[in-house]
Amino acid sequence: MKSLILKNDGYSREKPESTALSDMVPFVEYGDLPDPEPADGQVKIKMILASVNPSDEMFVQGLYGQPRILGNGAGFEGVGEIVASGGGAIADGLKGLRVAFVASQGQPGTWSEYSIADAMTCIPLIDGVRDEDGAAMIVNPLTALAMFDLVKQNDSKSFIVSAGASQLCKLMISAAHDEGYEPIALVRRDSQVELLKAIGAAHVLNTESQTFLADLSAITRVEKPRVFLDAVANQTSAKVFDTMPNHGRWVIYGKLDEELPTLIQPGQMIFQSKVIEGFWLTKWMMEKPLAEKMSVIQSVQQRFASGKWQTDVTAIVPLGQAIEQLPNELAKPNGKVFIRP
Repeated sequence: MKSLILKNDGYSREKPESTALSDMVPFVEYGDLPDPEPADGQVKIKMILASVNPSDEMFVQGLYGQPRILGNGAGFEGVGEIVASGGGAIADGLKGLRVAFVASQGQPGTWSEYSIADAMTCIPLIDGVRDEDGAAMIVNPLTALAMFDLVKQNDSKSFIVSAGASQLCKLMISAAHDEGYEPIALVRRDSQVELLKAIGAAHVLNTESQTFLADLSAITRVEKPRVFLDAVANQTSAKVFDTMPNHGRWVIYGKLDEELPTLIQPGQMIFQSKVIEGFWLTKWMMEKPLAEKMSVIQSVQQRFASGKWQTDVTAIVPLGQAIEQLPNELAKPNGKVFIRP
């Protein structure tokens, strides 16, 4: 089968100027891999559409939390039709279904004609969900609602999100607004301010503004946000955490900036009961009780099927042309890029 194949192993030893994938040639090549076969409890999936997420961009460059496997197919997330089962009641019951899924670790990824997934992690899609929404359903929408659940565990209707114009945060802002919450979104472009206010952000601040910290401090004194959902994890993030009130939670779920943050007041963890923690959707999927997990999955699908949520599509790139076309498409803001086999 055809695939975008990793050209490197492990992690990168070089610190890049940017985590953006501006050139794919050093990292992947278009070529052939053996047709994969599922093991017990796994399924083989014929790809319909694969998503390109920031985590993918970092992974192929060796900058993500998982090591690369030389010669393996890249790509984490996608949508496809299950064409074979490796055995087991769950895997056998999924044959023929269109599913959203994340590729199994060590198996050919979604930037291929076929991929392998653990049956337990596959989400059968209802008819009203578009392929574009299904291909981007797990990493962003499920993460959005799962992390919003963290917000609802606290006694404040306000919370902070970094990378506010990302697809994930736009979904979260919309869901939060529907339930009467007041998101504070952080962005890097003034052009994104009105866009986010239109979908429900109570406040949108440009982190590049000279008055950013003063403006944020004034807002946090009034709104008292307890949770900061952070995909950037740089020194600005540390400053945001410093402005938060007692019992503030800095939840890191990404690392879009190579800058390492330094805590401004470590004593906050002692005297203000603040905490810093991480969020990984795979762990959430494994540990969450089945009934609660299915409730979130059902809510995600209903939002897409009803049109309340819709994935913003920048481009759909053919697999064979991805090396040439992806960097230019990824440089465009405010939408998702997909790969079609």
